[in-house]
Amino acid sequence: MDYFALILVAIALAMDAFAVAICNGITLKKVKIGHALAFGLMFGGMQAVMPIIGFFLGSLFRGYIEFIDHWVAFALLALIGGKMLLETFRAEEADDKVTEQMISLGALFILGIATSIDALAVGINISLMSWDIWVSALTIGAITFILSFAGVFTGKKLGMRFQKNAGRLGGIILIAIGVKILLDHLFF
Repeated sequence: MDYFALILVAIALAMDAFAVAICNGITLKKVKIGHALAFGLMFGGMQAVMPIIGFFLGSLFRGYIEFIDHWVAFALLALIGGKMLLETFRAEEADDKVTEQMISLGALFILGIATSIDALAVGINISLMSWDIWVSALTIGAITFILSFAGVFTGKKLGMRFQKNAGRLGGIILIAIGVKILLDHLFF
């Protein structure tokens, strides 16, 4: 298991949640620890559960796609990373409308699902790479918790500009990991 790659994947997956937490921090007049804990627990929990679901789905199909698994991993990571990059170029007005709804628990749950869909696809990749799913899910969830918790507090200081850069960084990291997996299988 490549722990360095796992940490990079976890950080990349956490960038969407981190960006949403920053946006919420920006909208709050006073940031309380309860807000940060709610974001950290919801986003960290969702990011931990989704790869497990993806892992078991991927395990069902592993025998059929083992000979092209590196291409599948590359394609999924490149698509997810590309989607993250494209989303950062959306109009700021759309982001403002979403951030106004982030305080309620129901909206937070929906955002938790929305920001963890990428982790479902990564879970499929984890099954193809034969990584330990429990270590992977725990790492992804813990890093997402930490970044989401911190994102709420840093939102006031960093502003909307950083939110876009966080999404871009996450997209670039996912694409780079996909390229690394492809090159490792093709040339090493």
